[in-house]
Amino acid sequence: MATGSRAVRRLCGVAAIGMGVLGTASACSFEDAFAFGWPKGGVTPQSQRMFDLWIGSAVAAVAVGAFVWGLIFWCVLAYRKRGTALPAQTRYNLPIEIIYSVTPFLIISVLFYYTAIIQTDVNRVRPNPDVTVNVEGFKWNWKFSYDGTTGPDGEPVYTVGTSTYVPVLVLPTNKRIRFVLHGRDVIHSFWVPELLFKRDVFPGPIENQFETTILTAGPYVGRCAELCGAYHFSMNFEVRAVTPDKYERFLAAKAAGSTTPEALTAIGEKPLASETSPFPTKRDAPQAVGVPG
Repeated sequence: MATGSRAVRRLCGVAAIGMGVLGTASACSFEDAFAFGWPKGGVTPQSQRMFDLWIGSAVAAVAVGAFVWGLIFWCVLAYRKRGTALPAQTRYNLPIEIIYSVTPFLIISVLFYYTAIIQTDVNRVRPNPDVTVNVEGFKWNWKFSYDGTTGPDGEPVYTVGTSTYVPVLVLPTNKRIRFVLHGRDVIHSFWVPELLFKRDVFPGPIENQFETTILTAGPYVGRCAELCGAYHFSMNFEVRAVTPDKYERFLAAKAAGSTTPEALTAIGEKPLASETSPFPTKRDAPQAVGVPG
């Protein structure tokens, strides 16, 4: 009886720990409990689908882990040593072996299916996007130009950054945007954390592309996510998502010869990046400060 009482007390202790964990998880939202570091706040349909996939994978992992640990604790308590006699030996149990073989395969198949579906959706590039932006990475900044536009110099409207000016990439909300990525010199990486997505920028004839739709207006910081050289840290930029009307007015102001800060002011936006600022390069050589494009 004393042995049985100890087993009951241990089971109650395990149950109390489990209730404590559940109570802690219930204090925050379901997504917070299972995010495990995955960034929240994605502003595109693709980022939301990726977040949902992560949550589903985390729930599956926690469920499998809880089941396995439950079996371990149950075996520890139910089959602990009770004297010198050996417990009954079980081997060649065909139903259990089938379950252990089939269940992991089913779990992996489901995760693979949804991963393939969402990965295909994230990488899908369809014809005739609403907006096409050419992203050019160079040591050590960015140039953004808009297809289908013409500036005062006869070239497409563009914005280019300098060591003292953070380039602002203005984009419309609720429009399908295609990013065409290419580089001048070394490998860079175009990364906007709120998109939950990044893609490398290669020099030479290699051209990367991806598409997305920004659902929420606002400023979003951008970085180079590839260690590209001495001043990699200064390759920051800002995506400014605005309404389609403001976007068209911005392009019209740029086509008329306005700089990017002037065009942003004309549509009622802050003229300079608000989510990031230029990093001091501390170069010994004097540097020219150009007018932002």
